[in-house]
Amino acid sequence: MSVFKLSNLSLLSTIIYLSSHQLMAEEWLEFRGPTGQGHSIEKALPIEWSPTEHVLWKTNIPGVGWSSPIVVGNKVYVTTAVSPESERSPDQSLRLVCLNLDSGDILWNKELFHQTKETAQRIHKKNSHASPTPISDGKVIYVHFGTHGTACVSLDGNLIWKTNELKYQMQHGNGGSPIIVDDKLVIICDGRASNFIVALDRNTGKIVWKTDRQVDGRKKFSFGTPLLITVNGKQQIVAPGTDVISGLAPEDGKEIWKLHYTGYSVIPRPIFSHGLIFVTTSYDRPSLLAIRPDGEGDVTDTHLAWSNKSQIPHTPSLLVVGDELYAVSDKGIAQCFDAKTGKLLWKERVGGNFSASPLYANGKIYFQSEEGETTVINAGTTYREIGRNHLNEPTLASFAVAGDTLLIRTKTKLYRIGK
Repeated sequence: MSVFKLSNLSLLSTIIYLSSHQLMAEEWLEFRGPTGQGHSIEKALPIEWSPTEHVLWKTNIPGVGWSSPIVVGNKVYVTTAVSPESERSPDQSLRLVCLNLDSGDILWNKELFHQTKETAQRIHKKNSHASPTPISDGKVIYVHFGTHGTACVSLDGNLIWKTNELKYQMQHGNGGSPIIVDDKLVIICDGRASNFIVALDRNTGKIVWKTDRQVDGRKKFSFGTPLLITVNGKQQIVAPGTDVISGLAPEDGKEIWKLHYTGYSVIPRPIFSHGLIFVTTSYDRPSLLAIRPDGEGDVTDTHLAWSNKSQIPHTPSLLVVGDELYAVSDKGIAQCFDAKTGKLLWKERVGGNFSASPLYANGKIYFQSEEGETTVINAGTTYREIGRNHLNEPTLASFAVAGDTLLIRTKTKLYRIGK
């Protein structure tokens, strides 16, 4: 066989391999990945790294933001807030940054909104002016900065629409991320004085429906991210908030069910498994609730399957793998429960403080602390740690996955970690 034919066969094999790999690779288009629940299908994510080892690239991200990165094709997108004075200054340029996945180079950095002393709202010392994670349908990027604005941008950075219609007084800044539901962008807006869930037309940014929630407590604010689920063949939007969690009809926002609890500043995103919604109620003392979402009306007294109040997280979301439910508290206590019954299977002190939500991939769970240390354990009914990895820089953002690599955002940098 000629060299020419061998070269062609080699090239064809390479093309087939790369095409197959691209078809198998998942897309990390929103907060907590394809299901919104912290699962990755990748089989070869790294379990060892340091600031200098297994770092494919690291890029300084201008400004400050605790949103998580998302990945669309060979591009990474992340929001940030840049001030000419300081990160605590009310003068902030609210921006979307696009990086090349292969090299880490910043391709563009676009201002979408600008807040000034007259328009800015105060944030918590742990929060940022750019905390909600962007979301994509693979064709455009949607970004949200709370009441400061929501926008739709092309993959190349061209503005398609933006809106400032979502007016409410935020407490401690922005937080919850939007989700895509058919032709709508759904956002929870729980502020200092008003609480509502809103759906925007994805093509125009105009409000399609708005559902108000009555909150009687003194502290009304929360930072919820909704979750789209299917129950008995029908979709519903699960929306956690202050003192209540509810299921809404996607087409018009009408409430299907609601369950009352006591809690405000609710941050963790709900998860759905074994026919149960799992959510935590945040401050002042969080409870972990397992709820059957198949009821109608007020289900507070009828649809709570089980609950637990011991060392429950205020901030990190939960994780279900198989029959087990995993949680890590803000103070570093990891726990594993039987998801169906709530029975505690193990409890261990991981150490550190936690805001990021855990990640599951290929039998392993990744817990990332605010101090920049990731603890890797084997998923299972006994605690078995298999690695600790430190980047020596604070991080509150959750993981993103790109092929067989991890994307980790620290206070100043975005890292791509691989073998």
